[in-house]
Amino acid sequence: MTTIGEGLDKAIQGAFTRPAPKSAGAQMRYLVRQHQRSTRRVAELLGISQRTVERYLRNQIKKPRPELAERLEREVRARWQPQVRARARQAAATTTGIMIDTRARFGFTAAPGSTDDARLRHLTLALPPHHAARLFQAQEAGATEDRLREIAAEALGEVYFRDNGRRAHGLEVEFTDLEHLQFEL
Repeated sequence: MTTIGEGLDKAIQGAFTRPAPKSAGAQMRYLVRQHQRSTRRVAELLGISQRTVERYLRNQIKKPRPELAERLEREVRARWQPQVRARARQAAATTTGIMIDTRARFGFTAAPGSTDDARLRHLTLALPPHHAARLFQAQEAGATEDRLREIAAEALGEVYFRDNGRRAHGLEVEFTDLEHLQFEL
C-alpha cells in the first residue's frame, strides 16, 4: 500500500527530465558528489564502511545486498534533480493543482438523520492548487502520515463531497482503509 507521502514523491518524480542513475557504482558516485566528495558522509548515510563506498566507486563491488540497494536507490531518488522537483511543486501549488486517484473507505460526520456509514469508493479528481500547496507544505514540514491523510480528506471533502461549498454544508469526511492511491501532476 502506498502512503500519501510516497504518492506525492512519485508524482514529483514523474516530472524528472533525466533518469536517475541505475547501477550501484553510478548511484554511489552521485551520492559522493552530493556530499562534497566525502566518502565518510555517504558511508554514515548508508550505514556501511567508508572502505565499502570506495570499493563501489572503483567498481570493485557491483551488486549490493538487497537492503543496501534499497537504501542507495532511496537516497539517490531523494536528492535527484532538486530544481526540477522544486519547479514541479511550485507549479502544482500555484497553477496546475494535482490529480488524485484513490480507492478508499470514506465515512462522514454529518447532521443527524443523514447517513454516516463508511463506503468504499473509487475517486479520480483534480485537486485545486491550494490543496496541492497544503499537501506539499505539510510534507516538507515533516507532517505524519495521519496528518497528510487528514489534509487529503479535507481536500476530497471540499472538492467532491461538498462540491466546493455548493452542497452538504458541515459534512466532515474521514479517509480510511486506503486500498489504492496515486497522485499525478
